[in-house]
Amino acid sequence: MKRLLIMTVGKTHSGKSTFAKDLESRLPNSILVDQDNHAEILQTYYPVLVPQEGPNTIKYALTQTIVDYAVNETNCHVILCNSNRNHKGRMKLLDYYHEKEFVTILVKFDIPNHILEERIRKSQRSTTILRTASSFQEVLTQQNETRKDTLVAPSKNEADYLFVIKNAHDIESVVSKIIEISQNQ
Repeated sequence: MKRLLIMTVGKTHSGKSTFAKDLESRLPNSILVDQDNHAEILQTYYPVLVPQEGPNTIKYALTQTIVDYAVNETNCHVILCNSNRNHKGRMKLLDYYHEKEFVTILVKFDIPNHILEERIRKSQRSTTILRTASSFQEVLTQQNETRKDTLVAPSKNEADYLFVIKNAHDIESVVSKIIEISQNQ
C-alpha cells in the first residue's frame, strides 16, 4: 500500500488547519504536521532560540525532523498543514515525497479575501505563533503583498491530485475523495 502526502496551500484563516484536523481524524494511520504548532512550542518554551529576523530556521528544522521521522520510521500518511504558497519551496517538498514514492495530493484553499478578513475579525486564535507580524490581519496583508512571481498557484502537474476548496461546503467532498484515494492504494 502506498502512503499519501496531503499538502495544504493557502492564506491565513483559509481553513487549512480545520481541514487537516478533520482529515487526520478520519483518515486511518495519518499524522498531521502543522508548523503553527511548532511555532507555538518554540515561542512558548524556547523564545530565545527563535530568530528575530529572516527565516525561522529552527521552526523549519523542527518540522523537518518530525517529517523525516514520520516518513522513515512509520507507515503513516502525512498531512502537511502550512501555507506552502511559495512555488519553489512547495516543489522541493513534493520532490522529496515523490522520491519516497508517496502519492501526492495538493489541497488549495481559494477563499476570497473579504471572507478571510471577516474570519480574522471574529477569530479568537492566539497570536503567539506570530513572529514578524502583530496580528493575523497584518499576516494577510503581507501575504497579499508578497511578490507574485514566487507565488505560483498549484497546478495539476505538480502532484498526483489537486483539489480546490472555495468554501466550507467543499471540505466534506475533498476529505471523502482523499479517503477514497487512500483505500484504492
